[in-house]
Amino acid sequence: MISLLTFGSLLLTLFGCHICFAGANRPAAPVNVSVTHLRADSATVSWNIPEGETVIGFAISQQRQDGLMQRFIREVNTTSRACVLWDLDEDMDYIIQVQSVGLNGESLASKKIHFRTLKKSEHFQSTMMDQEDPAVEGLNISRHLQTEEILIIMTVLLMWAAVIALFCKQYDIIKDNDSNNHSKEKTKPLSEQSTPEYHNGGLLGSKFQKTSSHVSIIKV
Repeated sequence: MISLLTFGSLLLTLFGCHICFAGANRPAAPVNVSVTHLRADSATVSWNIPEGETVIGFAISQQRQDGLMQRFIREVNTTSRACVLWDLDEDMDYIIQVQSVGLNGESLASKKIHFRTLKKSEHFQSTMMDQEDPAVEGLNISRHLQTEEILIIMTVLLMWAAVIALFCKQYDIIKDNDSNNHSKEKTKPLSEQSTPEYHNGGLLGSKFQKTSSHVSIIKV
């Protein structure tokens, strides 16, 4: 009986040591958790990781304050320190907590963060304000420059295509002209290739020249 109790105590001690060892190797809870870019149906959660911690992912617990909806998000093999929450209800209170995922498990949950989504009318005003934000304006300028660069490249390509097409057309015209001239030389009339006539005692003159006879009349 005593040996069984001793064995049970030993197992409990080993199990407790294992739990303590695993807990000691878990990462620390995230810090500086904040919610930004509030919209009527979305929000962005960001956080920081204590220095020296080995983290391979994160987990976010999201629930409505009235308790009617709860969602759990977990991602691994990522170094991201932010996550966008989608499909939120407008003008609604939410509570979130963030955990770090390490090689030996998840950390304790961070402090609870409360936030409230915007109404649709407020979302429209927020969108207009974001367009006046210098960072957003710089992003729009960058997109505009990229569009202009694409247009310039397309214009240059079209010009090159037009030049190549014109060159090919001119080459075909020159080739057709050379072929026509060569064909004309082959089909030249026979009369133009015969021996020319010679006048004034020439070949034809000598050929068709009438012969004259001299008759002497002697009177008695």
